[in-house]
Amino acid sequence: MLQITALMDDLESENKALIHEHGLSFLVEKGNTRFLFDCGSGEHVWYNAHRLGKCVSDPDAVILSHSHYDHAAGYRDLVEQGDGGRVLYTGPHFFEPKYARMEACYTDLSAGFDAEFLQGHGIEHRVSEEVTRIMPGVWLVGAFPRVYGEEQIPERFVKLTEEEGSFTMTQDLFEDEICLALETQKGLVVLVGCSHPGILNMIKKVHEALQLPVYAVFGGTHLVEADEARIRKTARELKAMGLHVLGFSHCSGSLAEEIIKQDAEVQCCHMAVGDSVFFT
Repeated sequence: MLQITALMDDLESENKALIHEHGLSFLVEKGNTRFLFDCGSGEHVWYNAHRLGKCVSDPDAVILSHSHYDHAAGYRDLVEQGDGGRVLYTGPHFFEPKYARMEACYTDLSAGFDAEFLQGHGIEHRVSEEVTRIMPGVWLVGAFPRVYGEEQIPERFVKLTEEEGSFTMTQDLFEDEICLALETQKGLVVLVGCSHPGILNMIKKVHEALQLPVYAVFGGTHLVEADEARIRKTARELKAMGLHVLGFSHCSGSLAEEIIKQDAEVQCCHMAVGDSVFFT
C-alpha cells in the first residue's frame, strides 16, 4: 500500500492540533520504505509529524523539489535535531542563491543551508539530472522541456550567479526542480513541489519518460496566477495523460480548485495539513 500524508500545507484540516503555514511537505510510506518529499519552511513540520505519530528519524531518503525556503528550509531543522536519514536528493544547481526581486531590493528565498552543512552532518547528497530510479517503481524526474508556452516563470524570481569573478542576477529558470513519481496498479502517482517550470511541462516529461499514464498528481501546481482559460486547458491536457485524481496544495490557487472540482472526470481535493491519500 502507498500512503501519502501532508505534514505541511498552507491550509488547516479537521485536525486542529496541527500547525499550518506557507509551505509544503509530504511523507510517503510505501511498504517498508519511507520518503520525505519537501520539508516545509521550519520546525513546525516535525511538530506535526510528532502529533500524527509519524516517524521522520530515519527515512530511506529525503527529496527536495527545489531550493525555495518554503520547501527546503525545514530540512536544516530536521537534520539539526538528529533526524532525516543519511541521503538527500535534489536537482542540479540546488545551492545557487535564489531571490525575489522587489523593486530596488531582493528577498532571499534560499534553503538556508549549503553543501558544507551536508558534509558536516554526514549527509550523502545525490543529484538527479533527468530520470533517476530510487528503487523499483519509484523515480525522480527533472530537466523539464518548455513545451507549453503559456507556462511562464514570473520575472520576479531570480538567482545570483557568478561568472569570471562577476556577480549578476539572472532569471531563475528552476533547473533544480524535480518531482517524485510512484508506480501503482492504476498508473503513476506524481508529487510536485511548486511546479515553477509549469505543471503541464512537468507531467508531460514524466508521462513520456516513464511511458505510463499519470493517474494522480498531488502538490503545488502554481496555477495561482493562471486565468480560467489556462486552467481549463491544464485540466484537458492532464486528463489526456491519464489523470483521474488531482490533489491541490500550497500554491495552486482557489480559482483552479473551484474550476476543476466541477469536472466530473477528475476527483479533486485539497491536501491540507494532516490529510492522507491511499493507493495500492
